[in-house]
Amino acid sequence: MKELALAKVYQLLEPGPVVLLTTARKGRANVMTMSWHMMVEFEPPLIACVVSEGDYSFAALRATAECVIAIPALELAKKVVDVGNCSGRDVAKFDKFGLTPLPAEQVSAPLIGECFANLECKVVDSHLVNKYDLFVLEVVKAWTDPGQRNPKTIHHHGYGKFVVDGDVIKLRSKMR
Repeated sequence: MKELALAKVYQLLEPGPVVLLTTARKGRANVMTMSWHMMVEFEPPLIACVVSEGDYSFAALRATAECVIAIPALELAKKVVDVGNCSGRDVAKFDKFGLTPLPAEQVSAPLIGECFANLECKVVDSHLVNKYDLFVLEVVKAWTDPGQRNPKTIHHHGYGKFVVDGDVIKLRSKMR
């Protein structure tokens, strides 16, 4: 075994696919790239995520207590990275990156038409926001695009390195 720098631990444990988080405040929609999230509960579905206070989306999420988590497939990888490499303070990201905002049913933040899934979310716990920028979201409505069959997701491994979903294996499980 060789010692690993503590600053690189996150590369080993990155929890899930890179997603896009949308917000809307004062008539302006924004989208950011996010990979620091995890499931907390199954029903109702709860997701914990980190949105840094330095992110433009932080103020909107804090003020409105709602967002959409849009899950892109591999085909959107370049756009997803480009969205993450600029700020909504300076750029109208939906326009710049050719993303299609679609109306959600239960939140004001838009769905993203190009993503294979969209999760409308409301903040249900913000106790750890001041300390860790950690929001707990409840998914209140979920959408999928049946036209996107077997989408592959991308997973961030740090410093511009991503892994794409691989082969699917099926093993016996007692979970439903």
